[in-house]
Amino acid sequence: MGKNKLKRFAENETFENLFQHTHFDARTKPFPLKGNWHGTYFKNNNPIVIELGCGRGEYTVGMAQRFPEKNFIGIDRKGARIWRGCKDAMELNLKNTAFLRIKIEDIEYYFAHNEVHEIWITFPDPQLRKERNRLISPNFISKYNKIIDATGLIHLKTDSRELYEYVMKTAPIEKWNVVNNNDNIYISSILPVLTDIQTFYETKWLKEGKIISYICLQPGLFF
Repeated sequence: MGKNKLKRFAENETFENLFQHTHFDARTKPFPLKGNWHGTYFKNNNPIVIELGCGRGEYTVGMAQRFPEKNFIGIDRKGARIWRGCKDAMELNLKNTAFLRIKIEDIEYYFAHNEVHEIWITFPDPQLRKERNRLISPNFISKYNKIIDATGLIHLKTDSRELYEYVMKTAPIEKWNVVNNNDNIYISSILPVLTDIQTFYETKWLKEGKIISYICLQPGLFF
């Protein structure tokens, strides 16, 4: 393991805005902030927005800056990546930001029913060979339904045409309500947050001429 990674892992231990799975056994003992994010950590009742697979945290930090009336939690399992978002948020003194270093499949152990208002999924692995592992699939939507509230939204931003078409095809079958979709946000986006905030890889993909698509939906549980 490189010295850089070791340094970042050590610094992660000092961040007050980071909660790591290595410190909790949430499957056997309740995670202390589950059901208590508003009162204990954020100390307000503002809506909670989570970003799954947040990577370096560009979206979590960028949205937290733009929307101080909401709380944001970036989630990723890679400690060396999430370090960047934690550090940026600390340096910017963003009190409406937190990070979770956990496996996304364990999401229900870290949030209570109705505790989350929005979910952002930014450039996930499309898992072309394993539908069950796609972060927008019936398998994962069933997990999100355990934590998202009745008016909650799920946002997908992706460079994968296959994943975009899969979600659009699956939505009516699963009775997911597609609130908005855009197959090329850099041609006709009406939501500044989609183009104003760019991840490290998004910038790279745009230079390569890749098309970035967006879907906003509400899970079928509520229809």
